[in-house]
Amino acid sequence: MNDKITIRPLDDGDSSSVTALILPIQQQEFKVPISIEDQPDLVGIESYYRPGGGNLWGAFDGEQLVGTIAIKAIGHGAGALRKMFVREAYRGKEQGIAQQLLEHLLRHCATGNIRDIYLGTVAQMKAAQRFYERNGFRQIDAAALPAYYPRVEVDVLFYHLNLDQQL
Repeated sequence: MNDKITIRPLDDGDSSSVTALILPIQQQEFKVPISIEDQPDLVGIESYYRPGGGNLWGAFDGEQLVGTIAIKAIGHGAGALRKMFVREAYRGKEQGIAQQLLEHLLRHCATGNIRDIYLGTVAQMKAAQRFYERNGFRQIDAAALPAYYPRVEVDVLFYHLNLDQQL
């Protein structure tokens, strides 16, 4: 576990750092056909994530942004987990950064009004799928997503976690 990591909320002033972390992972590493234009949340962090009790957090090693995670409140006591990315050199159980980010998000949701967490991902992110499953998320069919879930066009696999069933 990397004890030097700090996690803090991100805001619009962090947009360029967030974009510089996320876009290369999406486009170059995993070949996901998505652009900055497809992700307005990356430039309007505060207005996109904070209403209703959501947020976007960053994991920092000193001043360097090494990971992100977000929850968008979508009503009905639910949230959409978004933007879970960790810089390649910081991935893995030894570092524990993804786990720290997820636990931070789950604590935030547990103290707020978000009880059901949904997420979508792409097929090529196998390690992320295993990570979600190890943390209690269950894969669901796209047809089982609630109508109010904001789908991202590139996502093909979907997961759900109910916090009440986790406790």
